[in-house]
Amino acid sequence: MTKTMKALLLKQHGDVSDLVVVNDYPVPSPKPGEVVIRVGASSFNYHDVFTVKGMPGIKVPLPVIIGLDMAGEIVELGEGVTGWSVGDRVLVNPLNPKVGLMGEMMDGGMAEYCAVTAGQLIKMPDGVSFVEAASLPVAYGTAHRMLVTHNTVKAGDKVLILGASGGVGTGCVMLAKQMGCEVIACAGSDDKMARLKELGADHVVNYRTTDFSKWAVEKYGKPQRRTYEGGVDVVVNFTGGDTWVPSLRCVKRGGTILVCGATAGHDPKEDLRYIWSFELKVIGSNSFYHENLSALMDMIQKGELKPVVDKVLPLEEAAEGLRMIRDREVMGKIVVTP
Repeated sequence: MTKTMKALLLKQHGDVSDLVVVNDYPVPSPKPGEVVIRVGASSFNYHDVFTVKGMPGIKVPLPVIIGLDMAGEIVELGEGVTGWSVGDRVLVNPLNPKVGLMGEMMDGGMAEYCAVTAGQLIKMPDGVSFVEAASLPVAYGTAHRMLVTHNTVKAGDKVLILGASGGVGTGCVMLAKQMGCEVIACAGSDDKMARLKELGADHVVNYRTTDFSKWAVEKYGKPQRRTYEGGVDVVVNFTGGDTWVPSLRCVKRGGTILVCGATAGHDPKEDLRYIWSFELKVIGSNSFYHENLSALMDMIQKGELKPVVDKVLPLEEAAEGLRMIRDREVMGKIVVTP
């Protein structure tokens, strides 16, 4: 008799309300080179909103269990798997190089069990919980690669972060502060601004009531073409849309704009005059690797980093958690414990 499990299933593209929790989804069996983990925790990202809605050019094999990020305990080893044992606590890198992303091109973490290739596994230190580990991959891994691996910020830099209250944003705030930067965090509510201050942001700006670009110019001076005076050193912009040109206007000569997404639109109005006149650098960052995730877990174990988790929800309430992310009602991460 086939063993079944509880899972959050996407049967057809649409709204987050179309997600369904089923109790009779088959528990996966490991193929050669795979392991099965009992999921301890899984977290949402804004990418999951896009997966549910459907993205042009990406054909998702439906039905699929969503959820990119997950951590858990190995319960079964497939043929040929070495170096791992039943009972090992592991974080899963959601990118399967041959197939694509977990929770999109194959079943993801919003279930009681999940099958993954052994190459995706990262051993968890004893001092890191499943909830903390599951918060890391897409959000914190992306932030770590963008700021640390690419060596884009340094002590003393003025770093303005848009979307600072989300998963990537809170990761950028904490990492930039740890690296000695002066951090300007932009968010959409007074409550989020207060919490970002608690995370260490030096300045907070409500982008709904204040033009962040004008704020930066008033605070640091208008960027000068002939000198390096005025403006901020770095803008972290993974929103795109109508924030793009204002970002160009407040960066100092020789400054940098970091891009790892476009949650508000990938085809913004452009003004190339700022790029050449102020010798700006636009640096893209995509994905993350094992070393990013291992480094982040080491930081957690040492007490240097504590991922920001807004809510920990049961699987039955997971769709509501994704709605909160879609409607930007979240500070940090939404984690689900199946």
